[in-house]
Amino acid sequence: MRVAVVGASGYVGSRLVPELLRRDHDVVATHHRSPSTAYPWSDDVEWRRVDVRDEAAVVGALSEVDAICYLVHGLDDPDFMRLDRQAADNVAYAAGVVGASRLVYFSGIVPDLPPEELSDHLLSRLEVEQILATAGTSVLTLRASMVVGAGSTSFEVMRQTSQRLGVVQTVPAWMGSSIIQPVSVTDAVYYLAEALERTEITGHLDVVGPDRLSYLALLRTYAGAARLVRVQLPVWLAPVDIVARVAGRLVDVPAPVVESLIPSLGHDMVADRDAADVLGEPVGGRLTVAEAIRRSLATRWVNRNGAAADDAVDGAAVGGDPQAPSVGDPAWARDRSVLDWLRGSLPRR
Repeated sequence: MRVAVVGASGYVGSRLVPELLRRDHDVVATHHRSPSTAYPWSDDVEWRRVDVRDEAAVVGALSEVDAICYLVHGLDDPDFMRLDRQAADNVAYAAGVVGASRLVYFSGIVPDLPPEELSDHLLSRLEVEQILATAGTSVLTLRASMVVGAGSTSFEVMRQTSQRLGVVQTVPAWMGSSIIQPVSVTDAVYYLAEALERTEITGHLDVVGPDRLSYLALLRTYAGAARLVRVQLPVWLAPVDIVARVAGRLVDVPAPVVESLIPSLGHDMVADRDAADVLGEPVGGRLTVAEAIRRSLATRWVNRNGAAADDAVDGAAVGGDPQAPSVGDPAWARDRSVLDWLRGSLPRR
């Protein structure tokens, strides 16, 4: 099968491509800008440059493909909701024009709430789902909550805040009581590949791990895996907008992205229709949260010049561990010591 991965150079896409190659699919990898990184699999795919906001360009980039995996979601632009709608409309149209038999979208779990009670981040995800559902082909949306893996945006926010807040960590009460089902990127990649091949399944499925836990329990699980001594204290007077701004300045993840994600943490993110019940379990079963975190922390980050450290395993390599860091992960996902961070946060004289 010839599969187009729209957003192949992104976090999930760079780990999905090697899984598709392992399954003997031909891969068309689309990108908005020429990738600055030579992925281990770069020479094994056909790269096509496309601006998803350009309808004609999207049709051209998706020509002669059998299936499309759509992984684009913008949070770093103030107008991301409009841009996401425009891009989704172009992809839905193109899927019909090129005659693709399958369209899979990787979305987020959307709580069963009135639209006015959803964050812009979650509302945008839902709008994109609804637009893609109009494509003239078989469409399946996979919804996930937090994706656990080195380089994942949500994982890096957790990792960096855990390291930088010190021993006693204050956690907003509205966030600490929420229940989530994090999924390892390894399992997310497995279910995306399965979804592309199982064209008879439509609608939506929830991609989750085997554990249900609160954000407080998640932070404690991370601290244990990272061998950090941390105590979490719930704080009642913590407005969402203030928490979002503080978090955006505490970590290296771009502030607009963090500020868009934080409001979603007040909702439960649990499965309504578990993908494992429909698509089956991966070989060996899904990773627990503790195991996913442990594997994400087990290897050193690859060097900025593209050469891996002696004990590093590129997470985007065919046969590599998707939980591991990759040469293509953004600079803000790379290790910095607390001292380095403090130096960077101090005003220059």
